[in-house]
Amino acid sequence: MLACTYVGKGRFALLEKPKPALSDPHDALVRVTLSSICTSDLHILHGSVPRAVPGITVGHEMVGVVEAVGEAVTSVRPGDRVTVNVETFCGECFFCRHGFVNNCTDPDGGWALGCRIDGGQAEYVRVPHADQGLNRIPDTVSDSQALFVGDILATGFWAARISEISDEDTVLILGAGPTGLCTLLCVLLRHPKRVIVCERDPRRRQFVRDHYPEVLVTDPEACREFVLQHSDHGGADRVLEVAGGDDTFRMAWECARPNAIVTVVALYERPQMLPLPEMYGKNLVFKTGGVDGCDCAEILRLIEAGRLDTMPLITHRYPLDRIDEAYYLFENHDDGVIKIAIEPASKEH
Repeated sequence: MLACTYVGKGRFALLEKPKPALSDPHDALVRVTLSSICTSDLHILHGSVPRAVPGITVGHEMVGVVEAVGEAVTSVRPGDRVTVNVETFCGECFFCRHGFVNNCTDPDGGWALGCRIDGGQAEYVRVPHADQGLNRIPDTVSDSQALFVGDILATGFWAARISEISDEDTVLILGAGPTGLCTLLCVLLRHPKRVIVCERDPRRRQFVRDHYPEVLVTDPEACREFVLQHSDHGGADRVLEVAGGDDTFRMAWECARPNAIVTVVALYERPQMLPLPEMYGKNLVFKTGGVDGCDCAEILRLIEAGRLDTMPLITHRYPLDRIDEAYYLFENHDDGVIKIAIEPASKEH
């Protein structure tokens, strides 16, 4: 089968690999029908994810059809259309039992797919702990509608949930890339008083204006003053940092009011400064870390009910054998790209 493979820092290659096989009773083999490219894949390409193993198939955003299951798998069966969670988790360790599945202590726990074990920018993928890592897609939901459930939608949903958003809050979201837009969708579900999106790219600012006209939009240069003008208590009540830029962590806490919650969703390529003397007296609460993808079933219900729609985010489609072109487009933000759907072999359901 064809598989987009991490060869080494700065290099992915489309290689021919053997079709994966079940290796554990809790495994499932999934035929990939759609996958996508994530900014985290670019972090691997740039060599900024030390955990990433050269030789692995990359990709952790995918949907597909179950082809085979191990004898211990009970939640899915061959023929089921499924979303694949970005995280694999055992469901039994301390962290899993408390909902912190990103920190699963199993050897394959946490972000493994497309990082430490073979992922889904391929024709097939083996999914460990399938009972926890796969969710059946409702018949009325297409593969395209479900494509982002296991990663960026789960990230946005988690970020909105832990930010403790109320209907009196002004919420600032830094970044209108794919994860920022999914975070925006999930924040809007909580009906805050006001939502502000800060984005550097003028095309993405216009995308927000066109699709979410109730949302206020600004750029980084004007952000701090804009937030002061459009908030009630000297800054945003909740700040969700999704951009991961060189200056966006500072911008996040500077734009927050005293006693605000700052939720850091971004994956940075460089260390960030926590200048506590400058923050003194703001009494901020920081929440950080990787997504705990426990909400995929709920997200699918919301999509089925018409309350979440990520279809506008899919701006381009490519076959797997042209994935190098798709990566170039995605990394360079060409042609107004937001997200790219990769079609490995067959068309979607």
